[in-house]
Amino acid sequence: MPIIVEPLNEATYQDQQDLQKIYRDAPHWLLAPFNGELALIEGCLKDGSLIAGRFNDRLLGAARLTRQQDLWHLSQICVRKITRRRGVAERLVNEAQKMASQAGATLHLLAPAGHLEAQALAAKLNVPLDVQPT
Repeated sequence: MPIIVEPLNEATYQDQQDLQKIYRDAPHWLLAPFNGELALIEGCLKDGSLIAGRFNDRLLGAARLTRQQDLWHLSQICVRKITRRRGVAERLVNEAQKMASQAGATLHLLAPAGHLEAQALAAKLNVPLDVQPT
């Protein structure tokens, strides 16, 4: 069964629990500009910018997708620690690229300067990486 990537506008109780597990182990820099994982989850659900990867009715990874007319940014990409290195982040990026392309926009990853994880993911998937303003 494939990982289904979907926008999360409303989260069930189980989705909320899964999102907290996803972001609980995230490095502090990944959560910026939010004050912790709960603020990130709440803020992204409220503005409709959260997308998530679901497998067997459970969320394994999530990311913030901000949409502007011609340029979309994907940031705060995080996968549950026990599920990492299985292609979930790649699937999130690929599906976000498809969504952006269908809307006539291009997708860039967005991360603070100097973070090797984001640079490696952008290079591997051949996606431009923009530096997040401080």
